[in-house]
Amino acid sequence: MREEKNITQAKLAEIINIRQESLSRIELGRINPSMATLEKISAALNIPLHKLFKGT
Repeated sequence: MREEKNITQAKLAEIINIRQESLSRIELGRINPSMATLEKISAALNIPLHKLFKGT
């Protein structure tokens, strides 16, 4: 969804105030983000929170 909105990992990481490496690990499923981080990602991408989960 980030790529569909033409936002780089670096830019999204900056917007939500986390390291780009952490965002990469989240996107790859290597770490589980906190609910607060998910809410920040959702807000930054202007999408409903549930859309961040697979199968929705």
